[in-house]
Formats: sequence, structure tokens, C-alpha cells
Amino acid sequence: MIALLQRVTQANVFVDDISVGAIGAGLLALICAERGDSEKEADALLIKLLAYRMFSDDLGKMNRSLRDVMGGLLLVPQFTLAADTQSGTRPSFTPAAPPEDGRRLFDHLVASARAQFPTVGTGQFGADMQVSLINDGPVTFWLQVKPGGMAGRF
Repeated sequence: MIALLQRVTQANVFVDDISVGAIGAGLLALICAERGDSEKEADALLIKLLAYRMFSDDLGKMNRSLRDVMGGLLLVPQFTLAADTQSGTRPSFTPAAPPEDGRRLFDHLVASARAQFPTVGTGQFGADMQVSLINDGPVTFWLQVKPGGMAGRF
């Protein structure tokens, strides 16, 4: 699974001009399931999302996690993160999980996050969404959990 993390001072997701998810300061995570991913990868990604140290301590160093600062978590499905852009000028989405698997894994991630963390908002799977955010820093990281293991890429 892939997550594009953005430290934000606020973020909102709109569908048909209606806010479906919003947070104040915290973490906006664009989420993508890839072919071969399972609940195991979703669980590993959530562990990393909640523990990833991307918030500043009193000395200005990124030593605090989302759990440490108790910020909001906004999870937004985005299958385009799995795009294969290696050839031509049109992306291929073959690496992305089929929609039914992507929805199942996103829903699993959301349910697990809500069971473990107090402030979780979401986008809407399969919807045309508009995401509004104020990136804090800016601080943005790319995390990827591969089937059978956990790896970070940033």
C-alpha cells in the first residue's frame, strides 16, 4: 500500500460541494492499495502512519508522531498513486488494486484507524473529490508497504 503524507494545519475533502471529511492540524494521508495488498499491508501502513515522526519537538526537530501531538488524521483514497509512468505520456493504472479490493482495504484501514485513534476523517471512495489543505512546512513524505514487508520511501 502507498500513502502520500502531508503535515497540515487544516484539510478538507468535498464531494458535490459538501464537506465529507475535515481536520485541523494533523496529517492528510492520500491512500492507494496496490495489486497483491491485503489487510496485513493496511495494518502495517497504519502502524507507520500513526508513529511516523514528522511533527516538530520543542527544538524544531521532527521527533513527534501524530500520536504524540494528537492531531487529526484525514484518510483520502487515491488510486492514481499507483500509476505506472515509465513509458509514454499516459499513465497506466495496472499496478493499482482492482476497485473492489481497493475499497475493501481502504475501509479496513479507516475502521482500524478509528478503533485506534480519536480523530479520523475520510474522503469518499470512488467519488470525484476536491481536497483543500494547508501544507505545514511544507512537509510531505511517501510511504510504501510492500506485500510481505514494510518499507519507507521518501
